[in-house]
Amino acid sequence: VVGVLFLVTRIWDSLLDPVVGLLCDRTSSRWGTFRPWLLWGALPFGALGVLTFYMPEWGAGGKVVYATVTYSLMMIVYSSVNVPYAALLGVMSADPHERTVLAAFRMTFAAAGSMAVVLAVEALVKAFRPWAGPSGSWTAAVAVVAGVAVVLFFVTFSTTRERVRPVRTERHPVLVSLRDLLHNRPWLILAGAAVCLQVFNAFRESGTIYFFKYCVAGETVGTVSFAGVALTGSALFLAVGQLFNIAGIVLIPFAADRFGRRRTLVGALLLTAVFSFAFYFVRQGGYSVLLLAQALISLSVGGVLPLLWAMSADTADYAERRSGRRDTGLIFSSYSMAQKMGWAVGSAATAWILSLAGFEANAVQSPAALTVIGCLQSVFPALAALGTCAFILFYPLADARPQ
Repeated sequence: VVGVLFLVTRIWDSLLDPVVGLLCDRTSSRWGTFRPWLLWGALPFGALGVLTFYMPEWGAGGKVVYATVTYSLMMIVYSSVNVPYAALLGVMSADPHERTVLAAFRMTFAAAGSMAVVLAVEALVKAFRPWAGPSGSWTAAVAVVAGVAVVLFFVTFSTTRERVRPVRTERHPVLVSLRDLLHNRPWLILAGAAVCLQVFNAFRESGTIYFFKYCVAGETVGTVSFAGVALTGSALFLAVGQLFNIAGIVLIPFAADRFGRRRTLVGALLLTAVFSFAFYFVRQGGYSVLLLAQALISLSVGGVLPLLWAMSADTADYAERRSGRRDTGLIFSSYSMAQKMGWAVGSAATAWILSLAGFEANAVQSPAALTVIGCLQSVFPALAALGTCAFILFYPLADARPQ
């Protein structure tokens, strides 16, 4: 049920992204083209975030319906905020180096936000549990996170400016925009790379809980105390991953300036694949070895996503040079769609692969199931990283100029 839910809702959400992108490109207001969407979407985003983590006392069928509806609505609002937020990268500056730095800042704070939630949510749940109960404490904790997110969206709206304007300002038909997109070879290559990269992320992140519960000696291995709460082994593992993701993001602008974007991406993806394959052979080497392997993989792959986002802005410039038409929102939203497609496929595939391997929840697993769970952290992500690398080898732009 979870696999089908993720696949259906995320594919629907992915297909919605280009619609939002087209609407953004055709938005004209005193605040700009993309910024007003942050203002309009912030409060619905926070409210639906809370509802997604609330569960009424209904029967099993009613709970599935509630989860499907709230999750789907949350993804719709997420698209209406995230697409214009991402597209801002393409209109805040036309300089390739500045775009790389902006993307690095964006992804650094995204990773820091993820790590902060991983570290703080259990402490928040514990603080709210005495008066909210076991289930309500999670809703209350997420309400705090949602409140912070809403404030940050308002801050982003207030402090950013759109500086890159289209060469031609007249409107053009939607079909013309879609045709231009499908003839944009650099964008098609980046979209393929995005799908593979998110399959990589989905395999590793979706499989972490299973790996620690069934392949490591219990999920509580390696617990540490944070704010009076013992973090599980999987939570610490994910937090280390986010920390070294940040390190990789910080380093990537320097590497890109030194070696060029494409060479930097290829090198980072090859290292990611090598370290991921190695994880399969060291996964029984103890908790400290697992953390070291996680750190190396995360450091290698950390800078890949911000570079891909920065290069997406270059494909918008490339399309405008070719056709005289600029569809920044459509290009960024379609790239986001490709990412979500990859995540949907990877998440659903994780559930289905486990099922095919004979996985049984809360039971002693068969050798085949244990092998597959180990591969979800190693072999399968490594293959996805190599697929991402294969796409990048065909990327034709260098620092926003056709070769």
